[in-house]
Amino acid sequence: VQLQASGGGLVQAGDSLRLSCRASRRTTNADTLVWFRQAPGKEREFVGGQHRSGGTPKYADFVEDRFTFSRDNAKNTVYLQMNNLRPEDTAIYYCAASSTIIYSQLRVPSSYAYWGQGTLVTVSS
Repeated sequence: VQLQASGGGLVQAGDSLRLSCRASRRTTNADTLVWFRQAPGKEREFVGGQHRSGGTPKYADFVEDRFTFSRDNAKNTVYLQMNNLRPEDTAIYYCAASSTIIYSQLRVPSSYAYWGQGTLVTVSS
């Protein structure tokens, strides 16, 4: 499956952005769909997403209720609504997908076979 991320941009601290990631095929609840990010000089880190086993989306601690993950299987698209952005949120944001990973692998980048190309989010102070 191919993933196409969009929605990044340059914003000021406190602003909001909504990232989108569209898949090349119909997504189902059998797919684990997530967002990662990578800041310059840092490792790629889990942001939020939903495992194929169902349940509520999971988030990294740094999200602190500012971001919301959602999915629309009818549109083959997942979203990341980001509110109250901070300069430390500046990074390239990637969507990723897998139909096979187990729950304990949700936050591990190497577990994902499919990645979008990334969309840059820059937050100025």
